[in-house]
Amino acid sequence: MTSVKAALLSFVMLSAIVLCGLGIYAADAATNHRAVDGYGVTASLN
Repeated sequence: MTSVKAALLSFVMLSAIVLCGLGIYAADAATNHRAVDGYGVTASLN
């Protein structure tokens, strides 16, 4: 794999992580909606 391909793959992966984080944040910020993370962390915050 060339360094250009590795850089592009890293950029795409980091962008996906950021977009997922923004989606969870937006769902949590919505009125009367709890984001479910699948690890039980949000359940312990109640």
